[in-house]
Amino acid sequence: MRYRLELSYDGTGLSGWQIQPADKTVQGFLEAALKTLLREEIGVTGAGRTDAGVNAIGYVAHFDTAAPLPMGAGDLLYKLNAITPPQIVIHSLCEAPSDFHARFTANEREYTYFLHRRQDPFVADHSYYLRIPLDVEKMNAAAQYLLGTHDFSCFEKTGSDNVSPVCTVTFAQWSAYTPTHVSLLHYPAKEGDYLMFRVSANRFLRNMVRAIVGSLLEVGRGKQPPEWILSLLDGGGSRSDAGESVPGHALFLSRVGYPDD
Repeated sequence: MRYRLELSYDGTGLSGWQIQPADKTVQGFLEAALKTLLREEIGVTGAGRTDAGVNAIGYVAHFDTAAPLPMGAGDLLYKLNAITPPQIVIHSLCEAPSDFHARFTANEREYTYFLHRRQDPFVADHSYYLRIPLDVEKMNAAAQYLLGTHDFSCFEKTGSDNVSPVCTVTFAQWSAYTPTHVSLLHYPAKEGDYLMFRVSANRFLRNMVRAIVGSLLEVGRGKQPPEWILSLLDGGGSRSDAGESVPGHALFLSRVGYPDD
């Protein structure tokens, strides 16, 4: 039988989603916990890979069992959360159709990147500190060139094994936001001190979002014009032509969409 999981995880100290020998990964912890509880080898398939240090909210995965669960899904959910590390939280567990696939059924993924421009100890673990002045209007103008179907090779990590570099981006935008401790506890800050970049696509290449954010920051700092992004995409630029990748701790896989959701 097939079961669907929805979970969130803090990527700090983890080597990403995909299981790796001798490394701490989300997939590795889940498979070990399920093996302990179900007493059979369980392979967990996720919606996609996330790099070391990257976080996720609403991540979706599935697994198959050779026999019916020896306990109710609610009890299994409770026990999974009891034995997995506290930085991994499973929100739901339910039976899924046999043709459901966490990765291949998904038709949209969304990532969110957080950036702060004023020193703040309360967001530092999950936000990128960049004090340099940024032109957000130009960054958003550049982001619009990402929309549509393009070859994103210039934003893909060298040595990746993706079958195709073509992705369709449906949304890409920078916006200001106010963290809870600023609005409720009056932490000193001003408008524009906290920014987030949200991007949605049918699929993403390895390291693609971090490279896109780094490239848009080049535009925001005045080192490149907004049209530079279009030239990278249309000119078939290589990874070395685009901007540097930003740190992974500020990146969240924030949504995975499915046709029936």
